[in-house]
Amino acid sequence: MPDPTSVVIKGGRVVDATGERVADVVVVDGRIAAVGEDLSADRILDATGCIVGPGLVDLHSHLRQPGKEEAETVETGARGAALGGYTAIVAMPNTSPAIDSAGVVREVLELGRTAPCDVFTSGAITVGRAGEQLAPMAEMAELGVRLFTDDGAGVQDNRLMRRAMEYATGLGATLAQHCEDDALCGGGHMHEGEWSARLGIPGQPAEAEELMVMRDIALARLTGCRIHFQHLSTERSVAMVRDAIAAGLPVTAEATPHHFTLTHAECAGYDPVFKVNPPLRTAADVAAVKAGLADGAIGVIATDHAPHAPETKELPFDEAPPGMLGLETALALALTELDLPIQQVLAALSWQPAAVVGIGGTHGVSIAAGQPANLCVIDPEATWTVDGAAMASRSTNTPFQGRELRGKVRHTVLHGEPVVIDGEAQR
Repeated sequence: MPDPTSVVIKGGRVVDATGERVADVVVVDGRIAAVGEDLSADRILDATGCIVGPGLVDLHSHLRQPGKEEAETVETGARGAALGGYTAIVAMPNTSPAIDSAGVVREVLELGRTAPCDVFTSGAITVGRAGEQLAPMAEMAELGVRLFTDDGAGVQDNRLMRRAMEYATGLGATLAQHCEDDALCGGGHMHEGEWSARLGIPGQPAEAEELMVMRDIALARLTGCRIHFQHLSTERSVAMVRDAIAAGLPVTAEATPHHFTLTHAECAGYDPVFKVNPPLRTAADVAAVKAGLADGAIGVIATDHAPHAPETKELPFDEAPPGMLGLETALALALTELDLPIQQVLAALSWQPAAVVGIGGTHGVSIAAGQPANLCVIDPEATWTVDGAAMASRSTNTPFQGRELRGKVRHTVLHGEPVVIDGEAQR
């Protein structure tokens, strides 16, 4: 619950969708009470030299609960999110059991009720994420689910995907697609190219992603359904989405920090920490993803936070599961690696993902009197070294271990409550 005392975030530069200004921000009873100069309150959060922005929103978090609590729980994932500046995250449905019914949706939402960031959940498109029959999307939508995906797998059946789009359109929901053609990429463990050939590791061709992007753009044109492309990773995928948006289709897309910072050359040492789906691609693909973020073809930075128990990531490369941690490093990687204005970075991390999932009334909002107080305070010049063992997650599988990054979350405020103060989680 919000602290009844008033809080002032003092001395920062406020950045939101409306622009930038130097101002103090006073928070009372879960809402912003005032924004201006020389304001005071019962409690002070120092923001000297910092950016005060809307809380970040992640559309793509694997919280592993129910079923794989040894890797992560809703609580530990949400704590990592708060430390990363997030006030809202959307849980992916590839849990055990899958989030494919109202009962499992209720369980996840209840687990997130006391978490240090707002936890929303997606629902599976198909029962058990098996790609054979539609899940009861209407039942899940009644509980507030607005994003449906079989993430971890793409819906392979063209006719079934069309039916899902038609059904989702009637519900006012968005479908999110993990674009991967099983027939082309089955048995592959990294990008198919010069490094997979050199290492003797079966590869996944870029075309496995691109064929499904092309199909779903065509189906969006046919049905009018809103489609959100998850973790785009190839140059041609970005180009197709750019063209679809220019044509006025209801298409949005996200990119992950690892897809705009790392290439398939990282796999040279056979270290499974660099194994991920879709796989790390070429330098040209990385450049294309960065260009998509710069020109708006890709409007969202999402973490694809995918914790795994340490013993599973120590298996041989072809046996280890794909995935990387992301919630505590996404903002800093964007600030370090992307040559973009701070407002554009925050747009991709905050108000644009909030709009995709329909929570723009409470998260990613402009910082003005009367608005919900979901905020993050960022020191854009602070440098720090990534250490997976020091993160809040139950897992440690970060590919950025030992890397020095620029930009650090100083405070996070959730519904008026400071849940992170000076980089330390408060609960």
